[in-house]
Amino acid sequence: MASQASLLLQKQLKDLCKHPVDGFSAGLVDEKNIFEWSVTIIGPPDTLYEGGFFNAVMTFPQNYPNSPPTVRFTSDMWHPNVYSDGRVCISILHPPGDDPSGYELASERWTPVHTVESIVLSIISMLSGPNDESPANVEAAKEWREKRDEFKKKVSRCVRKSQEML
Repeated sequence: MASQASLLLQKQLKDLCKHPVDGFSAGLVDEKNIFEWSVTIIGPPDTLYEGGFFNAVMTFPQNYPNSPPTVRFTSDMWHPNVYSDGRVCISILHPPGDDPSGYELASERWTPVHTVESIVLSIISMLSGPNDESPANVEAAKEWREKRDEFKKKVSRCVRKSQEML
């Protein structure tokens, strides 16, 4: 019998196929594994990432939706909220409950109401406006604040490289 998590993910996949959302596409990495999704995010208009096609893998835990998935860019990404290995660091992907460091409110963290769509839309929002107060990539955050021209050059290289991978 299929688990609650796999049934929920199958429904979300079906809904996204029927009603695609502007700004990204999503599907399974392997048709036999509902817990690993391939996502392509289109760089949001009027941002430094505009024109880019950024690939990521979204991996869901067996106890989804009670715990959040992880999202990791497989395309090069230079952003304050993306670790150097591509993992995305945004509040809604942090485990539910109180933040041990006291930085985030429990209401900003993962809740089971989030879907693939709401997660990816949050990542698109992150690309539009980095949070440099709590960076995953300290070097990118520092450049974003202090050397914006250098930051822009690195992002432009990521955008160009993502276009070449098409």
